[in-house]
Amino acid sequence: MGYRVAIVGATGMVGQEFIKVLEKRDFPMDTVSLLASDRSAGKKMMVKGEEIEVRETAYDSFNNVDIALFSAGADISRHFAPIAAQHKAIVVDNSAAFRMDPKVPLVVPEVNIEDITRHKGIIANPNCSTIQMVVALYPLHKVNPIKRIVVTTFQAVSGTGVNAVDELQTQTRQLLDGQKAVAHVYSHQIAFNVLPEIDVFLDSGYTKEEWKMLEETRKIMHADNIQLSATCVRVPVITGHSEAVTIEFERPMEPEQARDILLRSPGIKVLDEPAVKLYPHPWLATGTDEVFVGRIRKDISNPNGLVMWVVADNVRKGAALNAVQIAEELVNRGMIGG
Repeated sequence: MGYRVAIVGATGMVGQEFIKVLEKRDFPMDTVSLLASDRSAGKKMMVKGEEIEVRETAYDSFNNVDIALFSAGADISRHFAPIAAQHKAIVVDNSAAFRMDPKVPLVVPEVNIEDITRHKGIIANPNCSTIQMVVALYPLHKVNPIKRIVVTTFQAVSGTGVNAVDELQTQTRQLLDGQKAVAHVYSHQIAFNVLPEIDVFLDSGYTKEEWKMLEETRKIMHADNIQLSATCVRVPVITGHSEAVTIEFERPMEPEQARDILLRSPGIKVLDEPAVKLYPHPWLATGTDEVFVGRIRKDISNPNGLVMWVVADNVRKGAALNAVQIAEELVNRGMIGG
């Protein structure tokens, strides 16, 4: 059986990745509708060897659609996702629009796939930095409950979109040519620099990105008591988010035990041989599906703590792949009308 798929925001970075992932995983598609803003309408894109014209997203775009993958920003999702659901499509939304809505499941398939059974037409895809962290931590949490997480993220510019990628490349050329770097996307130049600012600052002094990591982790892992403090940093890397994660468990856990658990956990690849310089890094993770974990070691400041380094392709597992995995599970469970 083939399914009728719509991709909203098809011309964007994640939208294009949706197409690559759907093709690579041979998702059972009967038809594909490519939707975007009026500026992109009329463009043509290739899907499984067929040239398809991009149409402007409209009220009637979701007639005869089984599943709609959204990656067009929160405002577009707030407007069109309920419309798609009214048309009996199941929406998997990559924006922040519905993540903290108690009526909308927030799903990472390796962690809480059962939550899709209570959807009301919309399923939310978590923030990219949250996704890779919970994939790495949840298998450990099941064995030894986590009490507290302190995480510093090193997030690639592709998390902001194609304009940020272009700006990093342009600024790099400008600086290497002895020119002044001009910043438009970020508050300051990003080339040869790091910016401890992702999303807006809140009254608490944390950014909204840092707040998301706390609230989303609790919701996904069904663990309201977990304490989390995050510092989210934008770095001059095109693709691949990295995270330094310190975890406090209820009981001591040895690095060897954590390593053994992670080696047997879905969606994870352990690279942890620092003596031969084997550890995760963004260049290695780019274009891959796994969450990479390495540098697993004792937290010397806490007898119940471990420290690790977690890396993933933020456009792939942090966005498109996670959404397609949700869609695949909906198919496997017979939850989509064909």
